[in-house]
Amino acid sequence: MAPRVLISDALSPAAVQIFKDRGIEVDFQPALGKDKDKLAEIIGDYDGLAIRSATKVTPKILANAARLKVVGRAGIGVDNVDIPAATARGVIVMNTPFGNSITTAEHAIAMMFALAREIPAADASTQAGKWEKNRFMGVELTAKTLGVIGCGNIGSIVADRALGLKMKVVAYDPFLSPERALDLGVEKVELDELLARADVITLHTPLTDKTRNVLSAEAIAKTKKGVRIVNCARGGLVDEAALAEALKSGHVAGAAFDVFVTEPATENPLFGLPGVICTPHLGASTTEAQENVALQVAEQMSDYLLRGAISNAVNFPSITAEEAPKLKPFIELAEKLGSFAGQLTETDIKTVRITYDGAVAGLKIKALTSSAVAGLLRPALQDVNVVSAPSIARERGIVIEETTREVAGDYESLVTLTVVTEKMERSVSGTVFADGRPRIVDIKGIKVDAEFAPSMLYVTNEDRPGFVGRFASLLGDAGLNIATFALGRDRQGGDAIALVEVDGTVPAEIIDKVQQLPSVKQAKPLVF
Repeated sequence: MAPRVLISDALSPAAVQIFKDRGIEVDFQPALGKDKDKLAEIIGDYDGLAIRSATKVTPKILANAARLKVVGRAGIGVDNVDIPAATARGVIVMNTPFGNSITTAEHAIAMMFALAREIPAADASTQAGKWEKNRFMGVELTAKTLGVIGCGNIGSIVADRALGLKMKVVAYDPFLSPERALDLGVEKVELDELLARADVITLHTPLTDKTRNVLSAEAIAKTKKGVRIVNCARGGLVDEAALAEALKSGHVAGAAFDVFVTEPATENPLFGLPGVICTPHLGASTTEAQENVALQVAEQMSDYLLRGAISNAVNFPSITAEEAPKLKPFIELAEKLGSFAGQLTETDIKTVRITYDGAVAGLKIKALTSSAVAGLLRPALQDVNVVSAPSIARERGIVIEETTREVAGDYESLVTLTVVTEKMERSVSGTVFADGRPRIVDIKGIKVDAEFAPSMLYVTNEDRPGFVGRFASLLGDAGLNIATFALGRDRQGGDAIALVEVDGTVPAEIIDKVQQLPSVKQAKPLVF
Protein backbone atom coordinates (compact mmCIF):
# COMPACT_ATOMS: atom_id res chain seq x y z
CA MET A 1 0.00 0.00 0.00
CA ALA A 2 1.35 3.42 -0.95
CA PRO A 3 2.24 5.78 1.91
CA ARG A 4 -0.27 8.54 2.62
CA VAL A 5 0.70 12.13 3.44
CA LEU A 6 -1.55 14.84 4.83
CA ILE A 7 -0.68 18.46 4.06
CA SER A 8 -2.42 20.63 6.67
CA ASP A 9 -0.90 24.02 5.76
CA ALA A 10 -0.47 25.95 2.52
CA LEU A 11 2.27 24.25 0.47
CA SER A 12 2.97 25.03 -3.17
CA PRO A 13 1.37 22.91 -5.92
CA ALA A 14 4.89 21.89 -7.00
CA ALA A 15 5.47 20.27 -3.59
CA VAL A 16 2.18 18.39 -3.83
CA GLN A 17 3.23 17.17 -7.27
CA ILE A 18 6.56 15.85 -5.91
CA PHE A 19 4.67 13.53 -3.57
CA LYS A 20 2.40 12.35 -6.39
CA ASP A 21 5.30 11.81 -8.79
CA ARG A 22 7.04 9.65 -6.20
CA GLY A 23 3.95 7.43 -5.85
CA ILE A 24 2.72 8.82 -2.52
CA GLU A 25 -0.97 9.49 -1.91
CA VAL A 26 -1.53 13.12 -0.91
CA ASP A 27 -4.44 14.72 0.91
CA PHE A 28 -4.11 18.50 0.56
CA GLN A 29 -6.19 20.30 3.23
CA PRO A 30 -4.42 23.65 3.82
CA ALA A 31 -7.05 24.95 6.27
CA LEU A 32 -6.85 21.92 8.55
CA GLY A 33 -3.97 23.32 10.61
CA LYS A 34 -6.41 25.69 12.33
CA ASP A 35 -8.83 22.88 13.26
CA LYS A 36 -7.05 20.85 15.95
CA ASP A 37 -10.01 18.59 16.68
CA LYS A 38 -10.52 17.64 13.04
CA LEU A 39 -6.79 17.05 12.60
CA ALA A 40 -6.70 14.78 15.66
CA GLU A 41 -9.72 12.92 14.29
CA ILE A 42 -8.19 12.02 10.92
CA ILE A 43 -4.41 11.92 11.57
CA GLY A 44 -4.54 8.18 12.26
CA ASP A 45 -4.97 7.50 8.52
CA TYR A 46 -1.62 9.01 7.48
CA ASP A 47 2.06 8.02 7.39
CA GLY A 48 3.32 11.59 6.97
CA LEU A 49 2.23 15.10 7.96
CA ALA A 50 3.58 18.13 6.07
CA ILE A 51 3.15 21.47 7.87
CA ARG A 52 4.21 25.09 8.10
CA SER A 53 3.74 27.18 11.24
CA ALA A 54 -0.07 27.16 11.55
CA THR A 55 -0.41 23.47 12.46
CA LYS A 56 0.32 22.61 16.10
CA VAL A 57 1.49 19.01 16.47
CA THR A 58 0.48 18.36 20.08
CA PRO A 59 0.65 15.23 22.23
CA LYS A 60 -3.11 14.82 21.70
CA ILE A 61 -2.67 14.73 17.93
CA LEU A 62 0.33 12.41 18.19
CA ALA A 63 -1.63 10.08 20.48
CA ASN A 64 -4.09 9.52 17.62
CA ALA A 65 -1.37 9.14 14.98
CA ALA A 66 -1.06 5.36 14.98
CA ARG A 67 0.50 5.21 11.50
CA LEU A 68 2.47 8.42 11.55
CA LYS A 69 6.16 8.02 10.74
CA VAL A 70 7.30 11.54 9.87
CA VAL A 71 6.37 15.19 10.38
CA GLY A 72 7.93 17.55 7.84
CA ARG A 73 8.13 21.26 8.68
CA ALA A 74 8.60 23.52 5.66
CA GLY A 75 10.84 26.06 7.41
CA ILE A 76 13.37 26.05 10.24
CA GLY A 77 11.32 26.60 13.42
CA VAL A 78 9.79 23.48 14.96
CA ASP A 79 8.42 25.08 18.13
CA ASN A 80 4.91 24.17 16.90
CA VAL A 81 5.83 20.47 17.16
CA ASP A 82 6.09 18.67 20.52
CA ILE A 83 9.49 17.09 19.83
CA PRO A 84 9.68 14.90 22.98
CA ALA A 85 6.19 13.53 22.34
CA ALA A 86 7.03 12.82 18.70
CA THR A 87 10.30 11.15 19.68
CA ALA A 88 8.58 9.00 22.28
CA ARG A 89 6.24 7.72 19.58
CA GLY A 90 9.07 7.09 17.12
CA VAL A 91 7.98 9.88 14.78
CA ILE A 92 10.79 11.55 12.84
CA VAL A 93 10.54 15.35 12.78
CA MET A 94 12.26 17.02 9.82
CA ASN A 95 12.76 20.68 9.02
CA THR A 96 14.41 22.65 6.22
CA PRO A 97 17.10 24.61 8.07
CA PHE A 98 18.68 26.53 5.21
CA GLY A 99 15.84 27.34 2.79
CA ASN A 100 15.04 30.76 4.35
CA SER A 101 18.55 32.08 4.95
CA ILE A 102 18.98 34.44 2.00
CA THR A 103 15.45 35.79 2.29
CA THR A 104 15.85 36.58 6.00
CA ALA A 105 19.25 38.19 5.43
CA GLU A 106 17.84 40.36 2.64
CA HIS A 107 15.01 41.50 4.90
CA ALA A 108 17.54 42.64 7.50
CA ILE A 109 19.41 44.62 4.83
CA ALA A 110 16.13 46.13 3.61
CA MET A 111 15.25 47.16 7.17
CA MET A 112 18.68 48.74 7.56
CA PHE A 113 18.16 50.86 4.41
CA ALA A 114 14.63 51.78 5.52
CA LEU A 115 16.04 53.00 8.84
CA ALA A 116 18.90 54.92 7.27
CA ARG A 117 16.62 56.87 4.91
CA GLU A 118 13.37 56.89 6.96
CA ILE A 119 11.56 55.41 3.99
CA PRO A 120 8.27 54.36 5.68
CA ALA A 121 7.72 57.74 7.34
CA ALA A 122 8.72 59.61 4.17
CA ASP A 123 6.33 57.49 2.13
CA ALA A 124 3.42 58.10 4.53
CA SER A 125 4.14 61.84 4.57
CA THR A 126 4.36 62.16 0.80
CA GLN A 127 1.22 60.12 0.16
CA ALA A 128 -0.60 62.31 2.70
CA GLY A 129 0.01 65.26 0.35
CA LYS A 130 2.89 66.78 2.27
CA TRP A 131 6.25 67.59 0.72
CA GLU A 132 8.61 67.49 3.71
CA LYS A 133 11.88 67.33 1.83
CA ASN A 134 13.84 68.91 4.68
CA ARG A 135 12.30 66.74 7.40
CA PHE A 136 13.76 63.44 6.27
CA MET A 137 17.52 63.82 6.52
CA GLY A 138 18.98 60.33 6.26
CA VAL A 139 22.44 58.88 6.68
CA GLU A 140 24.72 57.02 4.28
CA LEU A 141 25.59 53.41 5.06
CA THR A 142 28.88 53.52 3.16
CA ALA A 143 31.85 53.51 5.58
CA LYS A 144 29.55 53.02 8.58
CA THR A 145 30.27 50.16 11.00
CA LEU A 146 27.77 47.31 11.13
CA GLY A 147 27.79 45.20 14.29
CA VAL A 148 26.56 41.65 13.66
CA ILE A 149 25.53 39.73 16.79
CA GLY A 150 25.50 36.08 15.74
CA CYS A 151 27.54 35.29 12.64
CA GLY A 152 26.17 31.90 11.65
CA ASN A 153 24.35 31.04 8.43
CA ILE A 154 22.14 34.15 8.17
CA GLY A 155 24.50 36.51 9.98
CA SER A 156 27.36 35.67 7.61
CA ILE A 157 25.13 36.41 4.57
CA VAL A 158 24.21 39.79 6.08
CA ALA A 159 27.90 40.49 6.70
CA ASP A 160 28.74 39.61 3.10
CA ARG A 161 26.04 41.93 1.74
CA ALA A 162 27.14 44.73 4.07
CA LEU A 163 30.74 44.42 2.89
CA GLY A 164 29.39 44.77 -0.65
CA LEU A 165 27.82 48.04 0.47
CA LYS A 166 31.31 49.18 1.58
CA MET A 167 30.44 49.04 5.26
CA LYS A 168 32.87 47.95 7.96
CA VAL A 169 31.65 44.81 9.73
CA VAL A 170 32.44 43.74 13.28
CA ALA A 171 30.97 40.50 14.63
CA TYR A 172 30.31 39.09 18.07
CA ASP A 173 29.81 35.33 18.15
CA PRO A 174 31.48 33.04 20.72
CA PHE A 175 31.37 30.21 18.17
CA LEU A 176 33.03 32.19 15.37
CA SER A 177 36.70 31.28 15.01
CA PRO A 178 39.29 33.93 14.06
CA GLU A 179 40.00 31.94 10.87
CA ARG A 180 36.35 31.95 9.81
CA ALA A 181 36.09 35.68 10.61
CA LEU A 182 39.07 36.26 8.33
CA ASP A 183 37.44 34.27 5.54
CA LEU A 184 34.25 36.31 5.89
CA GLY A 185 36.14 39.59 5.93
CA VAL A 186 34.75 40.63 9.31
CA GLU A 187 36.50 41.67 12.50
CA LYS A 188 35.71 39.43 15.45
CA VAL A 189 35.20 41.45 18.65
CA GLU A 190 33.75 41.05 22.12
CA LEU A 191 30.22 42.34 22.74
CA ASP A 192 31.25 45.50 24.61
CA GLU A 193 33.55 46.54 21.75
CA LEU A 194 30.79 45.92 19.20
CA LEU A 195 28.38 48.05 21.23
CA ALA A 196 30.90 50.87 21.46
CA ARG A 197 31.82 50.88 17.75
CA ALA A 198 28.72 49.97 15.75
CA ASP A 199 26.64 52.58 13.92
CA VAL A 200 24.08 49.87 13.11
CA ILE A 201 23.53 46.67 15.12
CA THR A 202 21.79 43.64 13.61
CA LEU A 203 20.94 40.46 15.51
CA HIS A 204 21.13 36.96 14.02
CA THR A 205 21.19 34.52 16.93
CA PRO A 206 18.67 32.04 18.32
CA LEU A 207 16.86 32.83 21.56
CA THR A 208 18.48 30.94 24.44
CA ASP A 209 19.03 31.64 28.13
CA LYS A 210 22.41 33.12 27.17
CA THR A 211 21.10 35.37 24.38
CA ARG A 212 17.82 36.51 25.97
CA ASN A 213 18.02 40.32 26.32
CA VAL A 214 21.55 40.33 24.91
CA LEU A 215 20.67 43.98 24.21
CA SER A 216 19.58 44.79 27.75
CA ALA A 217 19.19 48.26 29.22
CA GLU A 218 22.80 48.02 30.38
CA ALA A 219 24.01 46.94 26.93
CA ILE A 220 22.01 49.62 25.12
CA ALA A 221 23.58 52.24 27.42
CA LYS A 222 27.01 51.15 26.11
CA THR A 223 26.10 51.80 22.46
CA LYS A 224 27.07 54.88 20.45
CA LYS A 225 24.62 57.76 20.58
CA GLY A 226 22.62 57.63 17.36
CA VAL A 227 22.92 53.88 16.89
CA ARG A 228 20.28 52.05 14.84
CA ILE A 229 19.15 48.54 15.82
CA VAL A 230 17.72 45.84 13.52
CA ASN A 231 16.17 42.60 14.79
CA CYS A 232 14.95 40.09 12.22
CA ALA A 233 15.97 37.05 14.29
CA ARG A 234 13.94 36.31 17.43
CA GLY A 235 11.76 38.31 19.78
CA GLY A 236 13.32 38.56 23.22
CA LEU A 237 16.89 39.26 22.10
CA VAL A 238 16.32 42.94 22.87
CA ASP A 239 14.73 44.41 26.01
CA GLU A 240 11.84 46.16 24.23
CA ALA A 241 10.97 48.45 27.15
CA ALA A 242 14.59 49.54 27.58
CA LEU A 243 14.90 50.18 23.84
CA ALA A 244 11.71 52.27 23.91
CA GLU A 245 13.23 54.48 26.62
CA ALA A 246 16.48 54.82 24.67
CA LEU A 247 14.51 55.85 21.57
CA LYS A 248 12.54 58.44 23.56
CA SER A 249 15.73 59.89 25.02
CA GLY A 250 17.35 60.11 21.58
CA HIS A 251 20.26 57.82 22.48
CA VAL A 252 19.05 55.30 19.87
CA ALA A 253 18.22 56.95 16.53
CA GLY A 254 16.03 54.20 15.18
CA ALA A 255 14.96 50.58 15.40
CA ALA A 256 13.60 48.13 12.81
CA PHE A 257 11.94 45.01 14.18
CA ASP A 258 10.45 42.02 12.38
CA VAL A 259 10.10 39.91 15.54
CA PHE A 260 8.64 40.60 18.98
CA VAL A 261 8.47 39.04 22.44
CA THR A 262 4.74 38.46 22.00
CA GLU A 263 3.41 37.49 18.57
CA PRO A 264 1.07 38.27 16.94
CA ALA A 265 2.16 41.71 18.14
CA THR A 266 -1.03 43.78 18.38
CA GLU A 267 0.57 46.11 20.92
CA ASN A 268 4.18 46.72 21.87
CA PRO A 269 6.30 49.35 23.69
CA LEU A 270 7.98 50.21 20.36
CA PHE A 271 4.79 50.92 18.42
CA GLY A 272 4.20 54.55 17.57
CA LEU A 273 7.65 55.80 18.53
CA PRO A 274 9.50 58.01 16.03
CA GLY A 275 12.26 56.21 14.17
CA VAL A 276 10.68 52.77 14.61
CA ILE A 277 9.85 50.45 11.70
CA CYS A 278 7.90 47.24 12.33
CA THR A 279 6.96 44.34 10.08
CA PRO A 280 4.87 41.24 10.95
CA HIS A 281 7.57 38.53 11.02
CA LEU A 282 8.23 38.68 7.28
CA GLY A 283 11.82 37.39 7.40
CA ALA A 284 11.06 34.20 5.47
CA SER A 285 8.19 35.62 3.42
CA THR A 286 9.30 35.62 -0.19
CA THR A 287 7.98 33.53 -3.03
CA GLU A 288 11.38 31.94 -3.53
CA ALA A 289 11.90 30.98 0.11
CA GLN A 290 8.41 29.54 0.50
CA GLU A 291 8.85 27.51 -2.67
CA ASN A 292 12.32 26.31 -1.66
CA VAL A 293 11.28 24.98 1.74
CA ALA A 294 8.11 23.37 0.36
CA LEU A 295 9.98 21.47 -2.34
CA GLN A 296 12.73 20.50 0.10
CA VAL A 297 10.35 19.08 2.70
CA ALA A 298 8.44 17.11 0.06
CA GLU A 299 11.66 15.51 -1.20
CA GLN A 300 12.87 14.69 2.33
CA MET A 301 9.59 13.13 3.42
CA SER A 302 9.34 11.10 0.22
CA ASP A 303 12.88 9.78 0.63
CA TYR A 304 12.12 8.67 4.17
CA LEU A 305 8.73 7.07 3.49
CA LEU A 306 9.91 5.23 0.39
CA ARG A 307 13.58 4.44 1.10
CA GLY A 308 14.09 4.96 4.83
CA ALA A 309 16.57 7.77 4.22
CA ILE A 310 16.60 10.43 6.97
CA SER A 311 17.80 13.96 6.35
CA ASN A 312 17.50 17.21 8.33
CA ALA A 313 15.83 15.43 11.23
CA VAL A 314 15.75 17.31 14.52
CA ASN A 315 15.27 14.22 16.66
CA PHE A 316 17.24 11.49 14.87
CA PRO A 317 20.49 11.26 12.90
CA SER A 318 20.86 10.49 9.23
CA ILE A 319 21.03 6.72 9.37
CA THR A 320 19.12 3.81 7.90
CA ALA A 321 16.70 1.60 9.78
CA GLU A 322 19.16 -1.33 9.60
CA GLU A 323 21.90 0.65 11.32
CA ALA A 324 19.71 2.09 14.05
CA PRO A 325 19.67 -0.68 16.71
CA LYS A 326 23.47 -0.85 17.10
CA LEU A 327 23.97 2.87 16.85
CA LYS A 328 21.16 4.09 19.08
CA PRO A 329 22.80 3.72 22.52
CA PHE A 330 26.07 5.20 21.24
CA ILE A 331 24.19 8.08 19.62
CA GLU A 332 22.71 8.82 23.04
CA LEU A 333 26.17 8.53 24.63
CA ALA A 334 27.79 10.87 22.09
CA GLU A 335 25.02 13.47 22.43
CA LYS A 336 25.24 13.44 26.23
CA LEU A 337 29.04 13.67 26.22
CA GLY A 338 28.71 16.68 23.92
CA SER A 339 26.01 18.22 26.12
CA PHE A 340 28.20 17.69 29.22
CA ALA A 341 31.08 19.55 27.59
CA GLY A 342 28.81 22.22 26.06
CA GLN A 343 27.21 23.10 29.38
CA LEU A 344 30.65 23.59 30.92
CA THR A 345 32.23 25.55 28.05
CA GLU A 346 31.65 29.29 27.96
CA THR A 347 34.52 30.47 25.76
CA ASP A 348 35.21 30.17 22.02
CA ILE A 349 35.54 26.58 20.82
CA LYS A 350 38.41 26.08 18.39
CA THR A 351 38.60 22.30 18.02
CA VAL A 352 36.51 19.26 18.89
CA ARG A 353 38.35 15.93 18.96
CA ILE A 354 36.37 12.71 19.17
CA THR A 355 38.14 9.38 19.61
CA TYR A 356 36.37 6.06 19.10
CA ASP A 357 38.12 3.09 20.71
CA GLY A 358 37.16 -0.57 20.35
CA ALA A 359 33.96 -1.95 18.82
CA VAL A 360 32.35 1.47 18.44
CA ALA A 361 35.09 2.37 15.92
CA GLY A 362 33.46 -0.03 13.46
CA LEU A 363 30.08 1.75 13.55
CA LYS A 364 28.91 4.71 11.46
CA ILE A 365 30.88 7.31 13.38
CA LYS A 366 29.67 10.27 11.29
CA ALA A 367 26.24 9.91 12.91
CA LEU A 368 27.91 9.68 16.33
CA THR A 369 30.06 12.75 15.67
CA SER A 370 27.02 14.71 14.50
CA SER A 371 25.21 13.76 17.71
CA ALA A 372 28.19 14.79 19.84
CA VAL A 373 28.57 18.16 18.09
CA ALA A 374 24.81 18.80 18.31
CA GLY A 375 24.92 18.13 22.04
CA LEU A 376 27.95 20.39 22.37
CA LEU A 377 26.44 23.37 20.52
CA ARG A 378 22.81 23.09 21.64
CA PRO A 379 23.24 24.79 25.07
CA ALA A 380 24.27 27.98 23.25
CA LEU A 381 22.53 27.55 19.88
CA GLN A 382 19.11 26.01 20.35
CA ASP A 383 18.23 25.39 16.70
CA VAL A 384 20.87 22.69 16.23
CA ASN A 385 20.08 19.14 15.20
CA VAL A 386 22.23 16.13 14.48
CA VAL A 387 22.13 16.88 10.76
CA SER A 388 22.87 20.60 10.82
CA ALA A 389 25.43 20.48 13.66
CA PRO A 390 28.54 19.76 11.53
CA SER A 391 27.72 22.53 9.02
CA ILE A 392 26.96 24.98 11.84
CA ALA A 393 30.33 24.10 13.39
CA ARG A 394 32.04 24.68 10.03
CA GLU A 395 30.31 28.06 9.64
CA ARG A 396 31.95 29.11 12.90
CA GLY A 397 35.34 27.70 11.95
CA ILE A 398 35.29 24.94 14.57
CA VAL A 399 37.61 22.11 13.55
CA ILE A 400 36.19 18.61 14.09
CA GLU A 401 38.71 15.77 14.31
CA GLU A 402 37.78 12.08 14.42
CA THR A 403 40.08 9.21 15.39
CA THR A 404 39.28 5.50 15.43
CA ARG A 405 41.29 2.80 17.22
CA GLU A 406 40.44 -0.89 17.26
CA VAL A 407 41.68 -1.53 20.80
CA ALA A 408 39.69 0.02 23.64
CA GLY A 409 41.76 -0.91 26.70
CA ASP A 410 39.57 -1.30 29.78
CA TYR A 411 36.30 -1.14 27.86
CA GLU A 412 34.83 -2.93 24.85
CA SER A 413 33.95 0.50 23.44
CA LEU A 414 35.06 3.94 24.58
CA VAL A 415 34.13 7.38 23.21
CA THR A 416 36.27 10.36 24.25
CA LEU A 417 35.28 13.94 23.44
CA THR A 418 37.85 16.72 23.84
CA VAL A 419 36.97 20.40 23.52
CA VAL A 420 39.80 22.86 22.87
CA THR A 421 39.31 26.60 23.45
CA GLU A 422 41.79 29.45 23.53
CA LYS A 423 41.96 29.13 27.33
CA MET A 424 41.64 25.44 28.11
CA GLU A 425 41.24 21.85 26.98
CA ARG A 426 38.60 19.54 28.51
CA SER A 427 38.08 15.82 27.87
CA VAL A 428 35.27 13.51 28.89
CA SER A 429 34.96 9.79 28.13
CA GLY A 430 32.02 7.44 28.20
CA THR A 431 30.90 3.96 27.31
CA VAL A 432 27.78 1.83 26.97
CA PHE A 433 27.53 -1.25 29.19
CA ALA A 434 25.51 -4.39 28.47
CA ASP A 435 22.37 -2.74 29.85
CA GLY A 436 22.49 -0.25 26.94
CA ARG A 437 22.72 2.78 29.21
CA PRO A 438 25.47 5.36 28.55
CA ARG A 439 27.86 6.30 31.37
CA ILE A 440 30.66 8.76 32.05
CA VAL A 441 33.86 6.96 33.00
CA ASP A 442 36.51 9.69 32.82
CA ILE A 443 36.56 13.48 33.21
CA LYS A 444 39.79 15.37 32.57
CA GLY A 445 41.81 12.20 33.28
CA ILE A 446 40.00 11.49 36.55
CA LYS A 447 38.17 8.17 36.62
CA VAL A 448 34.51 8.29 37.64
CA ASP A 449 31.53 6.02 37.05
CA ALA A 450 28.20 7.79 36.64
CA GLU A 451 25.06 7.42 34.60
CA PHE A 452 23.60 10.53 32.98
CA ALA A 453 20.52 11.83 34.81
CA PRO A 454 17.97 14.59 34.07
CA SER A 455 19.38 16.90 36.77
CA MET A 456 22.99 16.74 37.98
CA LEU A 457 25.51 18.87 39.82
CA TYR A 458 29.16 18.90 38.71
CA VAL A 459 31.74 20.07 41.25
CA THR A 460 35.52 20.28 40.99
CA ASN A 461 37.46 20.72 44.19
CA GLU A 462 40.72 20.13 46.00
CA ASP A 463 40.77 16.69 47.64
CA ARG A 464 40.44 17.70 51.31
CA PRO A 465 38.89 15.88 54.30
CA GLY A 466 35.38 16.98 55.19
CA PHE A 467 34.33 18.20 51.75
CA VAL A 468 31.83 15.40 51.06
CA GLY A 469 30.12 15.88 54.44
CA ARG A 470 29.79 19.65 54.06
CA PHE A 471 28.60 19.31 50.46
CA ALA A 472 25.99 16.63 51.23
CA SER A 473 24.76 18.54 54.27
CA LEU A 474 24.34 21.71 52.25
CA LEU A 475 22.18 19.90 49.68
CA GLY A 476 20.21 18.17 52.41
CA ASP A 477 19.55 21.41 54.26
CA ALA A 478 18.26 22.88 50.99
CA GLY A 479 15.81 20.01 50.60
CA LEU A 480 17.60 18.51 47.60
CA ASN A 481 17.59 14.72 47.58
CA ILE A 482 20.76 13.03 46.32
CA ALA A 483 19.94 10.10 44.04
CA THR A 484 23.51 9.08 43.14
CA PHE A 485 26.94 10.41 44.15
CA ALA A 486 30.02 9.69 42.02
CA LEU A 487 33.47 10.76 43.17
CA GLY A 488 36.91 10.69 41.58
CA ARG A 489 40.36 12.17 42.15
CA ASP A 490 43.70 12.17 40.38
CA ARG A 491 45.71 11.56 43.58
CA GLN A 492 45.42 11.94 47.32
CA GLY A 493 45.21 15.64 48.15
CA GLY A 494 45.05 16.52 44.45
CA ASP A 495 42.18 17.48 42.14
CA ALA A 496 38.81 15.83 42.75
CA ILE A 497 35.44 15.65 41.00
CA ALA A 498 31.93 15.08 42.32
CA LEU A 499 29.12 14.25 39.90
CA VAL A 500 25.81 14.16 41.75
CA GLU A 501 22.34 13.23 40.55
CA VAL A 502 19.65 15.19 42.39
CA ASP A 503 15.87 15.11 42.35
CA GLY A 504 14.62 18.33 40.76
CA THR A 505 16.50 21.38 39.55
CA VAL A 506 19.24 23.02 41.61
CA PRO A 507 18.40 26.67 42.48
CA ALA A 508 21.02 29.29 41.61
CA GLU A 509 21.43 30.27 45.27
CA ILE A 510 22.43 26.69 46.13
CA ILE A 511 25.04 26.72 43.36
CA ASP A 512 26.45 29.90 44.90
CA LYS A 513 26.62 28.27 48.33
CA VAL A 514 28.37 25.20 46.94
CA GLN A 515 30.82 27.49 45.14
CA GLN A 516 31.65 29.11 48.49
CA LEU A 517 32.52 25.84 50.22
CA PRO A 518 36.21 25.56 51.16
CA SER A 519 38.32 23.89 48.44
CA VAL A 520 35.60 24.13 45.73
CA LYS A 521 36.90 25.42 42.39
CA GLN A 522 33.78 25.12 40.23
CA ALA A 523 30.12 24.19 40.66
CA LYS A 524 27.78 23.80 37.69
CA PRO A 525 24.22 22.47 37.29
CA LEU A 526 23.79 20.06 34.37
CA VAL A 527 20.58 19.07 32.60
CA PHE A 528 20.27 16.05 30.32
